[in-house]
Amino acid sequence: MSMEGKICMITGANSGIGKATAIGLAKMNATLVMLCRNKERGEEAQKEIIELTGNNNIDLFICDLSSLKEIRNFVPEFKNKYQNLHVLINNAGVMLSKKNISADGFEMNFAVNHLAPFLLTNLLLDVLKKSAPSRIINVGSAAHRMGKIDFEDLQRENKKGRPMGLYGSSKLAMTLVSYELSRKLEGSNVSVNVVHPGLINTNLGRDRSSTSKGFASKFFKSPEIGAETSIFLASSPEVEGITGKYFTKKKTKPSSKESYNEEYAKRLWDISLEMTNL
Repeated sequence: MSMEGKICMITGANSGIGKATAIGLAKMNATLVMLCRNKERGEEAQKEIIELTGNNNIDLFICDLSSLKEIRNFVPEFKNKYQNLHVLINNAGVMLSKKNISADGFEMNFAVNHLAPFLLTNLLLDVLKKSAPSRIINVGSAAHRMGKIDFEDLQRENKKGRPMGLYGSSKLAMTLVSYELSRKLEGSNVSVNVVHPGLINTNLGRDRSSTSKGFASKFFKSPEIGAETSIFLASSPEVEGITGKYFTKKKTKPSSKESYNEEYAKRLWDISLEMTNL
């Protein structure tokens, strides 16, 4: 299958699932826009992808997604260079067990996993609409089932920093607003779907214990397997026009009951607009 002429943006494209997704789409001759936090690692991955695939249309932008300011600075840079965007894959994420605060004052899991893709997507909506049919793919997690939306304590500031609680709640927030965005974009020919990549061995939980990392390396699947559904959603004609769904192993599956709460989604959307000054 060819993706020639299609411009695809992938956040966190220098490692793990993001890099495997980038390689898969580069092999299909897509034009790739890699959005990475670390310049050195980004350049290394860019060079490797070009050498591996023979595709020279691999572009790199540097942006720390935990910073709303850096996201705002990046978008005009991108728009100055590109007039179209056919696929946006919000892949970058963190799973931090200890509470870290972003430069904007938000809990780091919430900042990177929810607010960053929310802001980035909204700032790119005009280009995505102009490029329609286009696709937004948000890489979620089954851990959203362990999350809770507490509007009195949205960032779980009063909860103990259990990794799955903090991470799961941020992924639940992402899923709720993904469905809300799919409703807002009805009739635009821009689809929005959420992907659970599976239990994949990446550096996502980089502050995990050595025992936990050892378990993951032994029993979790490879990033290449984790990337399969993102690649499928980005490229397959089978999913053209399908929106507002949760995918795993290239098939739709129900997400958690709470993720379908439209009242929560609308309220969270409005709060997220305020948090990101949109």
